[in-house]
Amino acid sequence: MIVRLQKYLAKAGVASRRKSEEFILNGRISVNGVVVNELGFKVDEEADIVEFDGKEVREEKRFIYIAFNKPVGCVTTVRDQFGRKTILDYVKNIEERIYPVGRLDYDTSGLLILTNDGDLTYRLTHPKHNVDKTYIVKVDRVPSKKAISEFEKGIVIDGYKTAPAKINVIKKLEKGAVAEIVIHEGRNRQVRKMCNAVGCKVLSLKRIAIGNLVIGNLKKGEYRYLNENEILYLKNL
Repeated sequence: MIVRLQKYLAKAGVASRRKSEEFILNGRISVNGVVVNELGFKVDEEADIVEFDGKEVREEKRFIYIAFNKPVGCVTTVRDQFGRKTILDYVKNIEERIYPVGRLDYDTSGLLILTNDGDLTYRLTHPKHNVDKTYIVKVDRVPSKKAISEFEKGIVIDGYKTAPAKINVIKKLEKGAVAEIVIHEGRNRQVRKMCNAVGCKVLSLKRIAIGNLVIGNLKKGEYRYLNENEILYLKNL
């Protein structure tokens, strides 16, 4: 990220922004070996080498962990070429670059983890780690015993067979049903495709949990910071 030099110095713990401006004007700051004494100078946080009195200073990495209830109509990216709402339209005033862990479809709502911790992102998204993801799905018909059996054995979609999944009908409706589905893969539109493959059309889909981390009473479009126990739990998955 490109930031003003005094902001970089403040984030690196050298001094406040105001005091850092004094250091710049007094010629005590250099960037890539060249003394900088203009307040509007900008640096690349990742690439530039900033020194204070001849000693390199580096911004301390502050990891952010956020639970976000993604609404339908929001794309799981930080920017969108078609002008649709993104996660950053809801999660604001955070200086760090944060990214979603995995994805949720445009027309799927529910729990997303947002972070700048690359190691955690890898851990939660790599198939070998088998992290359960729990969804509540509303379908247009009650899944048959055969459909439930297919879920539990794995279903062939897009030329591959899914890992065994769990499906539990929790409510029968006049036209359709509400079911809980648990998978540990994260392929494109997987839950929808699995339901379609057994003859059930998805009417609505919401992710309510990642492992034991649940969405709880977090309202659509709202977010909260994870507490220390939740962060530790995710890191130990």
